[in-house]
Amino acid sequence: MASSMGALWRRYAPHNLMILSQLCYTLMYFITEAAFNKGLNPYIYVTYRHLVVAVFLAPFAYYHEKKLRPRMTLMLFLEINVLSLLGVSLTLNMYFSSLMYTSPTFVTSVVNTVASITFVIAIAVRMEIVDARSLRGLAKIAGTVVSFAGVTTMTLYKGAALRSPWNAPISIHGGGGGGGVHESWLKGSFLAVASCVCWSIWYIMQASSLKRYPAQLSLTAWMCTVGGIQSAVFTAFMQRKPEDWRIGFGLKFWCIIYSGFACNGFTVFAQLWCTEKKGPVFVTMFNPLSTIMVAILAYFIFGENLYVGSIIGGVVVILGLYMLLWGKDKDQGYNADKEQESDLDCEKQAKITDFSAVQSDLEEPRTKK
Repeated sequence: MASSMGALWRRYAPHNLMILSQLCYTLMYFITEAAFNKGLNPYIYVTYRHLVVAVFLAPFAYYHEKKLRPRMTLMLFLEINVLSLLGVSLTLNMYFSSLMYTSPTFVTSVVNTVASITFVIAIAVRMEIVDARSLRGLAKIAGTVVSFAGVTTMTLYKGAALRSPWNAPISIHGGGGGGGVHESWLKGSFLAVASCVCWSIWYIMQASSLKRYPAQLSLTAWMCTVGGIQSAVFTAFMQRKPEDWRIGFGLKFWCIIYSGFACNGFTVFAQLWCTEKKGPVFVTMFNPLSTIMVAILAYFIFGENLYVGSIIGGVVVILGLYMLLWGKDKDQGYNADKEQESDLDCEKQAKITDFSAVQSDLEEPRTKK
């Protein structure tokens, strides 16, 4: 029995790891919202979270990638600073600030537009070519348009609140019970969308940066360190009271520890491993799972309100995401087939050249006679 279960786990290990990763992210949203309701500042949260990860990750990166890590130059260091700004300090400060004004269901739905925004930016900088005459090209274009329609719906149309029919078994709100209406919904919506745009630019920049700095673990450690310092400088201007920086050993402390180790540690490792085994499309396909789990837990367990605009927009965004992923998957298959055909043509051409050379060698003595 145990051996068959182990074989089943190994067979579906990528699927199981991605489900666990999305569950880690799902729990993070509620733990973080609860900590914010207890007074944890989002800027301080982002700062501490990444500095904790940097301290933990740096020794492993230093010893594990000694031979792989290139020499640090001024231009490379400046590039890491920009990556840290877009991937850590600016993006995450906006993202978690938006959680204070909206809801976990909303922010997890908006994250699903990152693939579409990245696709549009990649076209703009000519990193992506779209064949609008093919079905796969039309699917990518349509998926992007549908995703943007979904996020526009969520941002501009909040809709009526669907209240939970019973009292929440677990309350994560500070004083007034679950499901209170957040103020400044529009402000939070724009912060979430802006963070997704920054994330998309970061993904594109990271792809080119990894060619110059292929040590992934070291690059992650650098980004956590520099991003944590950038966030600390920004937070020092925003939160000048020393008591704001004291988090104690309660919910705020464990929120930072959990987010750092579970979401910056385990999930990053799982996603890298699954990307290597199954490819990036496989990893991206599981992102909407977090949105679904957040919506279920928010409504039935934590007593959060679900808004009609978020539900409609979230479904539309997920539909657009899968259309885009389908097009990307077919594109990769088409490009792989073209490369295979090109290799066969080159091989055939080489054989013809070799045959012609042999023939000329055979004919040369006859001409001499």
